[in-house]
Amino acid sequence: MKLKELTEKCGLETVNGFADENKEIAGAYSSDLLSDVIANAKKDFVWITLQTHLNIIAVAALKELAAIIIVNNKEIDKDTLQKAEEEKVTLLRTGLNTFQISGKIYECGIH
Repeated sequence: MKLKELTEKCGLETVNGFADENKEIAGAYSSDLLSDVIANAKKDFVWITLQTHLNIIAVAALKELAAIIIVNNKEIDKDTLQKAEEEKVTLLRTGLNTFQISGKIYECGIH
């Protein structure tokens, strides 16, 4: 499934525009621990987290993730948004919590 399609099906808000809306999603990973994401997320996964600080962009760029999904409609500071633009990391947001959006993504066939 392409990133744009997942965004539409799950009602995700595109915070900073797509780095690549046609990016094929290979899977998803939910965690709020950066070291856990570094150890376990794979290239082209979407990462579900409540973290919004600058370091999430470094992790996403390092792991070559398709996007970061921020839960609970958390605000994202402008430094994080700017770094996401520089690193071409797509930031998405939802009002759902981690459990709820994980279930929706799973129902879309992303495992």
